[in-house]
Amino acid sequence: MPRYAALLRGVTPMNAMMPALKQAFESAGFTDVRTVLASGNVAFNARAASESALQRRAEAAMLERLGQAFLTIVRPVDALRDLLASDPYRSFRLDPTAKRIITFLRDTAPSRLKLPIERDGARILLLEGREVFSAYVRSPKGPVFMALIERTFGKDVTTRTWDTVGKVARA
Repeated sequence: MPRYAALLRGVTPMNAMMPALKQAFESAGFTDVRTVLASGNVAFNARAASESALQRRAEAAMLERLGQAFLTIVRPVDALRDLLASDPYRSFRLDPTAKRIITFLRDTAPSRLKLPIERDGARILLLEGREVFSAYVRSPKGPVFMALIERTFGKDVTTRTWDTVGKVARA
């Protein structure tokens, strides 16, 4: 049975308890459900299905069990492992203190983006399929990278650090 990762937008320990989130996914018929960290990452097994079908099932189960649904982006865990092994950051010169982040798009991005896009220490470096690779250096202006990503790609996205994607891929 294939293993998938659900990356949820906007989950925090204040608005979703991980045991309840796990139960919602189990109620959708998913098996071997594991939450990773407390920021809306869920690994699970399911019969092979389209990502959009799995997203709809997860969102419906969260709405029913939690009273709210979080935007859900599903990727096969094998695809996350391949992404990590490819290390798309390798060809970029990054500040040693830069955080590497991956933004997962629900839909295909506009194809005519001119990259890199930069703002106050945040840089959108690369778009491959439905994944966006960015890096940022902490700024006194706060999380400018999120404003840059949302302005460029909208809000039907969710972002994870490189390290978090690694943890999800191992779950």
